[in-house]
Amino acid sequence: MKLVVAFDHRGMKLREPLLAELDALGHEVLDLGTDSPTPRIDYPDKARELGGVLQEGGADRGVLVCGSGVGASARQGVQHDDMNVLCLGSEIVGEELALELVRAFAGATFDGGERYVRRLEKVQALEEEVLQHG
Repeated sequence: MKLVVAFDHRGMKLREPLLAELDALGHEVLDLGTDSPTPRIDYPDKARELGGVLQEGGADRGVLVCGSGVGASARQGVQHDDMNVLCLGSEIVGEELALELVRAFAGATFDGGERYVRRLEKVQALEEEVLQHG
């Protein structure tokens, strides 16, 4: 699987172990950085950059690591919601849990069940409505 990863200035604490784990799992990785705590990189900037890669088809899924991201639903988010971005908080989860969440996320597949597809269609309709009405 091709994964795009991005880190803000607080999330970069998990950068090296996460990249090593994804490499060990055999995934192709596009690393958008950052690799330093300075200068401060705001997470919305990295989220936009990562989202752009996904929208252009440059990767199958993305992992965004900031200081307080949410990663608890890594596997179920993919299985039930066809989620394609995992957000991790480097100051919330430790290295081992982060690696476990990335393994679950990268290894999960969308279930495709009728109720999950129905829910996704509702989310897509909401997104379209927001785009049309600002």
